[in-house]
Amino acid sequence: MTTGQIDPRYGDASATPPAWADIERLLTDAQLYWIITVRTDGRPHAVPLVGVWHDGAFAFCTGADEQKQRNLDANPHVAVTTGSTGAQGWFSGTDVVVEGTAVRVTDPEALTALAAAWYAKYGEDWHFEVRGQEFVEVSSSGAATQGGARVYRVAPAKVLAFGGPHGQTRYRP
Repeated sequence: MTTGQIDPRYGDASATPPAWADIERLLTDAQLYWIITVRTDGRPHAVPLVGVWHDGAFAFCTGADEQKQRNLDANPHVAVTTGSTGAQGWFSGTDVVVEGTAVRVTDPEALTALAAAWYAKYGEDWHFEVRGQEFVEVSSSGAATQGGARVYRVAPAKVLAFGGPHGQTRYRP
């Protein structure tokens, strides 16, 4: 990503934009994200989910029958958010929005690398094996559960960071 550009309408134009490495660290370390997809009738759909920031993109998974999947079938454009300000207020942290297109991951090597990244981050809570072109959750006994999850990757088209004296900073590839 390029150096961030502060939007002077929403912050101190003389402030230093957060370094991209700091934004990536927030995306990597977050335990929970929100994904916003669009329903076929144009209404937004927002849900919390786990995921990983891996090789410069956000990865998540969803079941074939979930609303997210139906939305992605019709429109793959998404926004993913995470952050650290919450109830603490504007100057206590940074919130991040990643905008991009969700692309299904089907390559076995890429899926295996992502399953390893999930396990490294979440441990047994989110332990996946690759079966065909999907993740299958593995229970603590080592048994695979029924059904699978499709895996998606969102390479950022634009990233926005909010908080601190910089206010709003935009990053583009």
